Amino acid sequence: MRLALLGTSVALAATAIGATSAQADGGSGNITIDKVVVNGGKPVVVGTTNVVSAKVSVTASDDSGIAETTYVSAFGPKPNFAQIWYDDGDITCVKASATTSTCTGTLTFDPQASTGFVDNNAAATWNLATLVSANDDNYMYRDAATTFRVQRYSKVTVNAAPEPVKKGKPVTVTGKLSRANWEDNKYHGYANQSVRLQFRKKGSNTYTTVKTIKSDATGNLRTTVTASIDGYFRYSFAGTTTTPAVNATGDFVDVQ
Repeated sequence: MRLALLGTSVALAATAIGATSAQADGGSGNITIDKVVVNGGKPVVVGTTNVVSAKVSVTASDDSGIAETTYVSAFGPKPNFAQIWYDDGDITCVKASATTSTCTGTLTFDPQASTGFVDNNAAATWNLATLVSANDDNYMYRDAATTFRVQRYSKVTVNAAPEPVKKGKPVTVTGKLSRANWEDNKYHGYANQSVRLQFRKKGSNTYTTVKTIKSDATGNLRTTVTASIDGYFRYSFAGTTTTPAVNATGDFVDVQ
């Protein structure tokens, strides 16, 4: 995957280009980096085909005013990394006051790229590095100005049968929990995960948990319940640190 924040080429760019996760924090003058946010504070969830964009904002202050955010880079567990690109006008800085500005740009996550994003270890906590410069040439570099999570897109399906079913008879509810695999760009079953079977009666907007089961070695789900009233069954997965929560679309069962 290539992660890119496109920005302007300015003074100290040579320093920025050489920055890696091994570079120490540093700076000069009284400039401060006050706040850094990636994707609104939410995890970045990446599937197998679509490029995902995540807004980055960097708020900084200096008594001379902020010139620009010169550099932003994201990196996760090796060998997964981010590449930096510069292009005039793609980082926008807006003054909040004479001393403080917020600079924004966009990280793009491409699961189809051939370099940078090469294995599922990328589903982890990433560091965001940034270099900010002031109007008086003060600057501040932070190797981990903030952290954010990258997660593997998840899916869950459900099918309740037979339909219709007689009251008091068994209903078999099957499904599958899967998630993106970035090594072959396909979806694979997510094994040995706790998944809740939930039911919403006809006319209600609320699901309640009937039981909790575990996905098998290939991510398949299967359990049996007794039919009582018309309603919808769904599987609900609470998520993990590497994989987001997901709910299946409810499957209606007509009880006669």
